[in-house]
Amino acid sequence: MFNMFKSQVSLELTPRNCLAVSLIYCMASDGELDPEEVGHLMSVLGRNTTRQQLDAVLRYARATRPPEFLAAAAPNLRPEQRLCIILNMIDSAMADGEAEPEEQQLIMQFSQAFGLTENDLTPYFRTLVAKNDRSVLDR
Repeated sequence: MFNMFKSQVSLELTPRNCLAVSLIYCMASDGELDPEEVGHLMSVLGRNTTRQQLDAVLRYARATRPPEFLAAAAPNLRPEQRLCIILNMIDSAMADGEAEPEEQQLIMQFSQAFGLTENDLTPYFRTLVAKNDRSVLDR
């Protein structure tokens, strides 16, 4: 009943907006959204993104729980768009060297909703781990 007082936040769930919302969930899963993460988000949204577009995506992510988002977005995304979103989430989570447990749990939730198994993702995951292991450059 009290949900009636909650303002409705709408966002056109284009594939790019779905990627941005997914990354916000992933980046904020540790409880905070760092300025570097917002910068990364802007680059994902594209060069011509306005502050209003970024604000709209952030408002939507704050007002919508991941299961509700997934129920609305997943049916409208093609398999290659789903894979792109998951891989960007994994890459974002691994950027600092290790995905936090909250990030891992969220990524698995998205993977299941998108119909991707752990076996489907394993080769991509290995590639992203190799990409982010910059310690090999110092050996």
